[in-house]
Amino acid sequence: NPMKNVISALILAGAALAAPLAAPALAAGGEAPHIERQSWTFSGMRGYFNNAQLQRGYLVYKEVCASCHGLKQLSFRNLAEPGGPEFPEESVKSLAATFQIVDGPNDQGKMFKRPARLSDRIPSPFTNEQEARSANNGALPPDFSVLAKARSVEVDRAFWAVPGAMIRDIFTGYQEGGADYIYALLTGYTNPPAGFKVADGMNYNTVFAGHQIAMAPPLSDGLVKYTDGSPATVSQYAQDVVAFMAWAADPKLEERKRMGLIAMIYLLITAILLYFAKKRVWSSLH
Repeated sequence: NPMKNVISALILAGAALAAPLAAPALAAGGEAPHIERQSWTFSGMRGYFNNAQLQRGYLVYKEVCASCHGLKQLSFRNLAEPGGPEFPEESVKSLAATFQIVDGPNDQGKMFKRPARLSDRIPSPFTNEQEARSANNGALPPDFSVLAKARSVEVDRAFWAVPGAMIRDIFTGYQEGGADYIYALLTGYTNPPAGFKVADGMNYNTVFAGHQIAMAPPLSDGLVKYTDGSPATVSQYAQDVVAFMAWAADPKLEERKRMGLIAMIYLLITAILLYFAKKRVWSSLH
């Protein structure tokens, strides 16, 4: 029966669409955690990165995160380019020179080590996945290069309200789900509720799926010394390092948004001109 086949196909399609919406709730143990939307300078259609915040964020990354998490998609030169932290080039050269890079082969066909240059990728703290897991009790620390784009905020509303939320996000230019999630995770460590059993080697987190995460709380007040007068608090550290991660995942954000606005203005003007041209061409037929 063709009609029966069509109905079955629609039911299967509906189930397939509903499954991703239900999955986060199951993963979190009943419901998807609520993630507050933060205020970021890089949000919206005219977003931009704050250079001072990116510099603080790199400092937090370097002193707290770099021992486990890499930035393998970034080169040292990116740290000095416009639209990023914009460190002085000489300072970045000096920073790069503190790293040893395997290069070669040389004239004798052997690989050798040399100080890193601006053009080199930022080395990861571990040479391979096995070494990383061995150093972290079996857990694999994710690379920070694109993490802010790879993570997102799960929808915690009824399935029929999802299309409206998606349309709202399109018109507001909301692309900061990953940043909001990572900030909530970094500030989401707390004591487990009564009766909740935390496995050995795990830590309770209100945001992480299942509420158990292998990473110990990485931030604490006064951990990193700021020289610009910014508060030395967990919240400020989290905001700064998340902003740095957002830049690492999208270093051309400012250029992309600027070109997007220019393209939208161009299309709007073109549409207006085409409208009046159409009225003029067809006016003689009325």
